[in-house]
Amino acid sequence: MSKELIINATDHETRVAFVENGNPQELLIERPKGSDIAGNIYKGRVVRVLPGMQAAFVDIGLDQAAFIYVGDVLNHDQELEFFMHVLPDKEKNEFADLEDRKRPPSLDQEFVIEELLHEGQDIMVQVSKAPIGNKGSRITSRVSLPGRFLVLMPTTDHIGISRRIEDENERTRLKETLNELRSENYGLIARTVSEGVGGDKLADELNFLVSLWLNIQKKAGNAPVPSLLHKELNVTLRAVRDLFTHEVEKLVIDSKSGYEEILQFLDTFMPKLKDSVELYEESEPIFDAYNLESEIARALKKKVWLKSGGYIVIEHTEAFVTIDVNTGRYVGRHSLEETILKTNLEAVKEIAYQIRLRDIGGLIIIDFIDMERKSNRERVSNALKEALKKDRSKTHVLPMSELGLIEMTRKRTRETLNRMLCEPCFYCEGEGYLRSRRTICYNMYRDMRRESGEMMAPYIALKVHPEIAELLLGEESSMIDALETAIDKKIIVRPDLHFHLEQYEMYEMHKNYLDKPN
Repeated sequence: MSKELIINATDHETRVAFVENGNPQELLIERPKGSDIAGNIYKGRVVRVLPGMQAAFVDIGLDQAAFIYVGDVLNHDQELEFFMHVLPDKEKNEFADLEDRKRPPSLDQEFVIEELLHEGQDIMVQVSKAPIGNKGSRITSRVSLPGRFLVLMPTTDHIGISRRIEDENERTRLKETLNELRSENYGLIARTVSEGVGGDKLADELNFLVSLWLNIQKKAGNAPVPSLLHKELNVTLRAVRDLFTHEVEKLVIDSKSGYEEILQFLDTFMPKLKDSVELYEESEPIFDAYNLESEIARALKKKVWLKSGGYIVIEHTEAFVTIDVNTGRYVGRHSLEETILKTNLEAVKEIAYQIRLRDIGGLIIIDFIDMERKSNRERVSNALKEALKKDRSKTHVLPMSELGLIEMTRKRTRETLNRMLCEPCFYCEGEGYLRSRRTICYNMYRDMRRESGEMMAPYIALKVHPEIAELLLGEESSMIDALETAIDKKIIVRPDLHFHLEQYEMYEMHKNYLDKPN
């Protein structure tokens, strides 16, 4: 099975596709004007405590205050440390020799948010979920710092091994190695790629992560409130860190500066993988060359056709995502039950694929076609669990009901692909979606790069909806300048009130009729 990382990097947008056998399995998108903040660490200030919700709002310097639940303020290890700082000396000594790190009997009562946080209090937090829709960021005080092989959790005392490492001998080796390496009672998780990695490499990365944590703590001491203490890697380096393994045959990127940045990163952490990195320098856009644009367009549609003629429909609601399975044009050859079973099994693979590609999270309800036999319902349910094993995000699948419904959850940390690339349609008052204005601009950019080579005139007219023209001539004017330089032609933007927002036309002009005569 061939695996590749394809990266399309420009000043205005970076797209990373993780591809298996020619099909994109994951798509990561980052835009400077709306970058993903998950993983960032901030020094914030509590602005409101909500006893009724056992939560609090914290100002971390964003437009919306971030949200923290009581369970994310302190874990058991932190609770003991917290009270060691606030209890009288006599009571501190009573707990000083607790090697097993259990909570003392006098602290068995459940904590409430008012005991831990108060308005005006400064607190160091990490973003666990970026803003989604109209909801602010979800934050936690339990910091975790991911590396290539390890995750450092300085506020806990726990050693864990990735569940994807199945060999018990290797799990035991890693646990013993990590126990020997850590000098402080920091929590550690061995990531999947740590399998087979020697102790020296693990020690080097642990030292790096500990130094990073100490620098963050030092910075927090003098930093104003609110302020950013630590920024997570950009999407390109995150993909290299999390997805670029020895199983990936090659990484291809179309940006010279991005290519050099990756090589520099690999020099530090994975020098053996440098030979697998390629710089793409062809004139054809890289996502076109790897046939990825059509799959991205397909991932924005509600209806997805199956090879048999059946189809699935994916609907996003405020509370959950529904996926409906239909036989469509498929009529089968034998019994109705066999036709339904075959459609459901085919849908399982497509559903698992689309959930991962679209990065759908939260509660998901799948409405399979009703099956009479319990054995067939179990077969479909087991097939779904098996198909989801490739997913890096944590999933939980409940048994199928007699009505053919499966409820499942998938960990959500950022916007879905649909919300990232689209926005509510003002033509239908939010009942459907249009591509966002920026996505339309970037699609035009790619189209013009693709078609300009066949145009001989020195000018290209671009007729667009007035709101798109305003964006092109304002915030995205640098994109037009870059495009003119790349294709060596002058671009004339012409607004047209009669155009649909997504509609645009381009044509050659041998003279710029907007120029004033001499």
